[in-house]
Amino acid sequence: MKKEHNSKLKIIPLGGLEQIGMNITAFEYEDSIIVVDCGLAFPEDDMLGIDLVIPDTTYLKNNIDKVKGFFITHGHEDHIGAIPYVLRDINVPIYATKLTIGIIDNKLKEHNMLSKVKRKVVKYGQHINLGCFRVEFIKTNHSIQDAAALAIYSPAGIVVHTGDFKVDYTPVFGDAIDLQRFGEIGKKGVLALMCDSTNSERPGFTNSERTVGKTFDNIFADHPNTRIIIATFASNVDRVQQIINSAYKFGRKVVVEGRSMVNIISTATELGYLQIPENTLIDIEQLKNYPDEQTVLITTGSQGESMAALSRMAASLHKKITIKPGDTIIFSSNPIPGNEKAVSNVINELFMKGAEVIFQDAHVSGHACREEIKLIYSLVKPKYAIPVHGEYRHLRAHATIAEELGFDKDDIFVLSSGNVLELDENGAEVTGQVPVGTVLVDGLGVGDVGNIVLRDRQHLAEDGIIIVVMTLESGSGQVLAGPDIVSRGFVYVRGAESLMDEARKLLDETMEYCMDKNITDWGRIKTEIKDELGEFVWKKTKRRPMIMPIIMEV
Repeated sequence: MKKEHNSKLKIIPLGGLEQIGMNITAFEYEDSIIVVDCGLAFPEDDMLGIDLVIPDTTYLKNNIDKVKGFFITHGHEDHIGAIPYVLRDINVPIYATKLTIGIIDNKLKEHNMLSKVKRKVVKYGQHINLGCFRVEFIKTNHSIQDAAALAIYSPAGIVVHTGDFKVDYTPVFGDAIDLQRFGEIGKKGVLALMCDSTNSERPGFTNSERTVGKTFDNIFADHPNTRIIIATFASNVDRVQQIINSAYKFGRKVVVEGRSMVNIISTATELGYLQIPENTLIDIEQLKNYPDEQTVLITTGSQGESMAALSRMAASLHKKITIKPGDTIIFSSNPIPGNEKAVSNVINELFMKGAEVIFQDAHVSGHACREEIKLIYSLVKPKYAIPVHGEYRHLRAHATIAEELGFDKDDIFVLSSGNVLELDENGAEVTGQVPVGTVLVDGLGVGDVGNIVLRDRQHLAEDGIIIVVMTLESGSGQVLAGPDIVSRGFVYVRGAESLMDEARKLLDETMEYCMDKNITDWGRIKTEIKDELGEFVWKKTKRRPMIMPIIMEV
């Protein structure tokens, strides 16, 4: 007797909504949970000293016996970056396509976790059974190869998750998106579609990746006598392939620079996703053996990241490459929201060094525009629309597309991370909330820097610190030495002697007051010092530095 399933399916986004990055979603049915993607986000400007931001997976930890596996749609950081951190606690198998697993393996190797985590390479069209779920991988196109959409079959119905995608009828490598399969699954009846919203504000269609190849050919033809340096995303293997094709056509040697670029290119070449003609790639050390007009540099740093190769070249910090007048530099990317200023700074620095900088038309997006989103809806014909991947404005724009297509407002769910959406054929509603949030990674510490530490860092960064040091006699509590004042990042002491003298006087008075009142409790003394000095400094300077009294006893 087969057990009757009559529960609802729960869809629980643990990150990735209302932000770009940190994509991770749990699908739960009775005693089974599967997780789609496990990404990181890059820190905001106010997260001082933080390297990465990863999702809070408390909900998965609390339900660890239900968690069956992770399904990864493609190999970008915002979908795989948190794997080495999250799988320390939630060690279940990972399922993904060949290149995606290749890139994940590199990550796990860096964290010494290769032998600890099970990984399985999945082909398009293959179905994986886990618990109450069956998951099918569907071919899509994106700015990294081997991207997949997922059809998630549950007893409550089918959910289609597009991952990041675009519709490219003429991809550089491999096949076009499998629109036929989307249509076939649509015919079976689909409960919900979770579709990429990144470009939902842009009308029309996204251009094919191939159009960039033509642009490169034109630029190479127009600049026969200069060295060409092209900055792009390390993960965009098709873009790198087209640069190599143009270089080969115009008889140039190619140098690859930037750690992530070298890593991904070697992985992609090993797995057969990059075809590099013999004798085209040379080592950076060999550059000096070739005249400029016979070389091309492919580099990281298209987002103005301060540590990436192009930024180091622009700032004259790069050990091997010096930008010289006449160099042609191509930005083959768009600034990610928030990086515009950094990119602009790098472009200015390059122009100052006499280089020519090209940033028009040398890039196409990897995400679907409005017409492609409509195409997927019309093939899949879902009952419910759940926009994913994007800031709130993108999710809203996506919701309006669904409304234009005739969806009832009640059947469109713009969720927030942590919402629990319960759904089946008879209805869908948000029924609850699970704990979500961010875990900050600083150096080797994961989660040891929280809001309080960040607040302190911000406080120190904005107003500096004043340290008050004194020595008290044990027993009597008489002041033997001090109070002395040391400050950092508050005022330059040499120019502010009178302010410091006044502060010392004030501290002497405060200590006398404590003696008179027989206050010997250190906690109370410290509070008195903080209050009195804080108020004095605020009156005189309108600043609130952090005040740290240090008391020693002899």
